[in-house]
Amino acid sequence: MNRIRIALILMTFGVMGMFAAEKARSPADWKLAPATVEALRKLKLPGIRLNIDERSIDVNATVCLHKGLLELVACTKGTKEHESIVALDARPVHIHTALLLFGAQPGTPASRMVQDAEGVRWIPVKPAGDRVYVSLVFPNAGGKMQEHPIQKFIAFAQPKKINGLAPAKIKPRNFSPDYLFAGSHLIKKGTGPKRYLCEQSGNVISISSFGDELLCLPEIHGHEDDGLFWEVNPEGLPAVGKPVILRLRPIKKPVKR
Repeated sequence: MNRIRIALILMTFGVMGMFAAEKARSPADWKLAPATVEALRKLKLPGIRLNIDERSIDVNATVCLHKGLLELVACTKGTKEHESIVALDARPVHIHTALLLFGAQPGTPASRMVQDAEGVRWIPVKPAGDRVYVSLVFPNAGGKMQEHPIQKFIAFAQPKKINGLAPAKIKPRNFSPDYLFAGSHLIKKGTGPKRYLCEQSGNVISISSFGDELLCLPEIHGHEDDGLFWEVNPEGLPAVGKPVILRLRPIKKPVKR
C-alpha cells in the first residue's frame, strides 16, 4: 500500500471520526479501530513519529536555549532559536496533519476584529482550538526515557529583568499547562499553491501571540518588552544541542449531552 493510499484512508477516518469512543475524557480512554491503527503505523512523516501507544505525536527536536526570555516553546530550525526552548526538524504542516489524524480540531490564532463600520476601532479576538498537552521526553541519568511537562522548563521572569517595567506592575504566576491547536493560516499568494504561514515565520508553539502560530496559549500575550514574562528554566533540561522529543498529546473534549 503506497503513501498516497494510506493518506486517503486516514483522511477518510478523520472525516468519519477516527475515535470510536467519543465520550473519552483523556487520551488514555480513546479507542482506535484496528484498521486505523494499522494505517497510522504505516504512515511516515519526516521528523515525526505517530506514537499509538502514548496517543501522541512525537516530534524530533533539539534544545536550543538555556538562558533568556521566551517568546516560543518551539520553532523551526534556522528561525527563532534565540527565544525558543527547542528547534524542530519536522515541517509545521506535517505536525498539523498529525494532529488532525489523532482527532484534534484546529481553531484560529489570536486576531483582531473590526468593531465599527469605519474600520478605525478594532477589538482583540482570543485564540481557539482543541487543547493539546505539551511535554519533552528525554533519557534520565540511567538512560530511561522520561516525560516532563513543558512548564517545568519555563519560569516567571522577575520584573527587574524586564527593562522599564516597575516591579509592582506584575505578580509572579505559574505557566499555563494548556495549549490550543490554533492551526496557523493558509495564505494564497498569486497563482501558486497556498502557503502555510507558520512555515514562513517558524512560530510553531508560541508563548507570545503572533497570529500565525500552530499551537498557542489560551490567552493573548504581547511580545513587546513589557509583555515578556517568561524565561527558560534550565534545571533538568538537557544541554544546548542535545536531541529531545517534543510530545504533543491532544486532549479530546467530552461530548455534551
